[in-house]
Amino acid sequence: MGRALLMDAALDDVFIDDISFPAVDGYSLTGTLFLPRGVKRHAVLINSATAVPRKVYRGFASYLAHRGCAVLTYDYRGIGGSRLPALVGYNQPKSLVGFEASMSDWAALDVTAAVAWMRERYHTLPLNYVGHSFGGQALGLIANNSEISRALFVASQAATWKLIPSPENYRVFVFMNFIGVPVAHLLGYAPGWLGIGEDLPKGVFLQGAKWVSSPRHLFDSRLPALANFAGYKGELRALTFSDDPWATRPAVELLCSGFTATEPEVLTVKPSDVGVKTIGHFGFFRPDHRDTLWRGVAEWIQGE
Repeated sequence: MGRALLMDAALDDVFIDDISFPAVDGYSLTGTLFLPRGVKRHAVLINSATAVPRKVYRGFASYLAHRGCAVLTYDYRGIGGSRLPALVGYNQPKSLVGFEASMSDWAALDVTAAVAWMRERYHTLPLNYVGHSFGGQALGLIANNSEISRALFVASQAATWKLIPSPENYRVFVFMNFIGVPVAHLLGYAPGWLGIGEDLPKGVFLQGAKWVSSPRHLFDSRLPALANFAGYKGELRALTFSDDPWATRPAVELLCSGFTATEPEVLTVKPSDVGVKTIGHFGFFRPDHRDTLWRGVAEWIQGE
């Protein structure tokens, strides 16, 4: 009850507004802006994990806004509020069959636009970046990452299946290649009932499955956008959690190795370090960590 009251008090001190803004190609993206009632001292862009809607980050975004940050969360195309509505049926999303999108599109068209929108709107403030899982990968793929002063990665990794602990690695390899990929081809999209979170566009799932099955993940993809990794020169801190089977320290270090123009700091956190039993791939964003993990990263983001 006490924690809930603290969260309610924090929300009362924050202005929250749902917005839309255009991606690089004009596609309409939906986001939520969290603003402090007082002076804004930093701008923060929160970039989601794959198949995760922006609402998951609402508590953390509110916390940062309470501390004086202007914060934007948003959904990539085909996800959450950035998925087109159906023409018939009440409040139903349009089918993703035939919807063209890939993970590299998310970076080049959506993340790039979100960075530009925040940079233009808050041009006098330091612009900081929070990337959860895929959100961290995207920082290296965008051409305007030089606009970012500090980047915090939360369970962001280049999780090739061989860097996932056994037997989970074999389960992931089999699921991706012998269940997920055939279902995506059969249905024309990857349904959330596979256990992946939200429905995913076919191209997003297929590209992700290919990266997971490659020895060096996205670094084996030969994407021209890989050259953008070297453009990021800001501070970079990456958190890995000891009970996260995906973002293992080797997988996090592999992703960070692409940022050759800076010196990434990789920190391993055990659940016992913050007095909890589990954190895993998603647990950082639970409000339980308001006075531990959240406070620590907020102080780092704000240079305190």
